[in-house]
Amino acid sequence: MSQHSFARRVAAMAGASAVLVALAGCSTPAATGDPAEAAPGVSDDTVTIGAHTPLTGPAAAGYSSISAAATAYFDYLNEQGGVHGRSIEYLVKDDGYNPATTQTVVRELVQEDEVFAIVNGLGTPTHTAVLDYLNQNEVPDLFVASGSTSWNQPEKYPFTFGFNADYIVEGAALAQYAADEYPAKKVCLLGQDDDFGDEMIEGAQLALGDDGLTHIERYSVSNQDVAAQIGALKAAGCEINILATINGFTALALGTAAQLGWFPMWFSSSSGGDYPTLVGYLGEDVGPKLLQGFVGANYLPALGGDSEWVTLFQQVNDEYNDGAPFDGNTIYGMSVAYLFAEALEAAGENPTRASLIGAVTSGDLAGTGILPLSFSEDSHAAYLGVGITAVDQGVQDYVGATYAVEGGSVTAVEQAPVALSGEGVPGS
Repeated sequence: MSQHSFARRVAAMAGASAVLVALAGCSTPAATGDPAEAAPGVSDDTVTIGAHTPLTGPAAAGYSSISAAATAYFDYLNEQGGVHGRSIEYLVKDDGYNPATTQTVVRELVQEDEVFAIVNGLGTPTHTAVLDYLNQNEVPDLFVASGSTSWNQPEKYPFTFGFNADYIVEGAALAQYAADEYPAKKVCLLGQDDDFGDEMIEGAQLALGDDGLTHIERYSVSNQDVAAQIGALKAAGCEINILATINGFTALALGTAAQLGWFPMWFSSSSGGDYPTLVGYLGEDVGPKLLQGFVGANYLPALGGDSEWVTLFQQVNDEYNDGAPFDGNTIYGMSVAYLFAEALEAAGENPTRASLIGAVTSGDLAGTGILPLSFSEDSHAAYLGVGITAVDQGVQDYVGATYAVEGGSVTAVEQAPVALSGEGVPGS
């Protein structure tokens, strides 16, 4: 296959996801709210929440499966009796990954549907467009689906909380792993020309020093040709390439390098490192070969591991998600949904928006991850560390190295995976 035809094949798929990448005194959740003061979206038997996400358009192929997985988990939870006897209704509105549309659908969710909270709104540019609106209207804005550090500004945005480990954390962890395991190799970085790339570079330099990266290349998601960037990385003698790329461009980078006969090591952010998704882009014929040894970052149960959470989510996916493919996006979506259910349970039998925020900032939530959540009054970031994964013979699993980033330093830590309890039903 020619480089041109290969690039066309991968770029066409890459284009489907290329566009992606107050209450300060409320320290503990109230056990119950005042039934006379009904919160928006809360009735005697339901709690209605909402999200914006691309269900159509160029980003849908890469990300619509996340909200579908979350919906499947809520269906499972509702059949077990819901939370405090209430079913969770998850209204997912399509924004086509267009910030202007995001503003429209989020206003509909808040003003017309009167949702209790926005949960896992997806994307940095899209969610940024509604950040001020949600906080001005004191709507809980929980677990944003993006690694931007923008969501962790408690004083400016007291109602907004992230979910992903941020890009600085991932960049620092991947770079530190490279330094620890391959100290003599030249480390480079390929990243988007936006905050995603900027923050991954910042993290890598945190671990390696300002001059630690041998070479940096940037690209625009509007140009689905990275041949020049890959050529420049090869010419610079790069041996390890850290990728601040979403899945489509990860595949494009690996495929373009292979066409040049160049096979360096690849270290990827979790945003662009899901093995089943990458095989889908690259093709079953070459994908497994190109991805052998592929290094990534993760903070949730690994697809290739033996976590009881993965077993449960697989069962939920089979029964409630129409047999959709089971991949890292599935685990992500169900993990977010579980965390919201956990927060809702902690918010009390008659939850208010204040008690919901209090539940998140209390420090008592566990989630499903491999490290403790870091939510508090002073931190609206979920995970301050990640584990390192690698692909071996088609299995993507943790390799044992885990790093946390706090106070401007990168530290090796031990994983502390959250055990499954109550069959994934909070409070049971």
